[in-house]
Amino acid sequence: MFTWLQSTKIRVTYTLLKGACVQVNSVIILFSYHHKNTEKIAEVIAKVIGSEIKTPAQTDPSSLANFDLVGFGSGVYYNKFGKELLEVLEKIPQVTGKKAFIFGTSGRGGNGAAKFHRSLKEKLQSKGFTVVGEFHCPGFDTWGPFKIVGGANKGRPNADDLKQAKTFAQSLQKNEPSVLYIE
Repeated sequence: MFTWLQSTKIRVTYTLLKGACVQVNSVIILFSYHHKNTEKIAEVIAKVIGSEIKTPAQTDPSSLANFDLVGFGSGVYYNKFGKELLEVLEKIPQVTGKKAFIFGTSGRGGNGAAKFHRSLKEKLQSKGFTVVGEFHCPGFDTWGPFKIVGGANKGRPNADDLKQAKTFAQSLQKNEPSVLYIE
């Protein structure tokens, strides 16, 4: 049984069965700056799971305990998620029984992206979150030497990346843990 959230004043009641699609009380905290690569991924995920997207500046860290599922997404800057996102994370009080997922984009994808997620995942776990999913794909990158050649990963995230983001979001919706690092 579940009740869909119409405003933050309504509490969502749900029963999660593995493989059952349900809407949960969720929010996505997003920092997407240069080319809005990560924002494209966030919009796909939010549409599937029925979530609101907030920037770190719009987020009250203490309010995150009111959500059953919290997404944390950012581009990668100097091998780390955005400073603004990390600052919100530092201010989150300890939680119990809450789930989180991580997503991002960077100049490189694939399994190398796992290192970008590691510190964020560990911090979320130290705050009491269970990390139930991770998604990462290449994004258009014009940092440093890439700027000289017109950028790397032109057109990324592309339609295939967005399709994979949708699949990832559907796995969250079905309560099926998922890790996707796209080349």
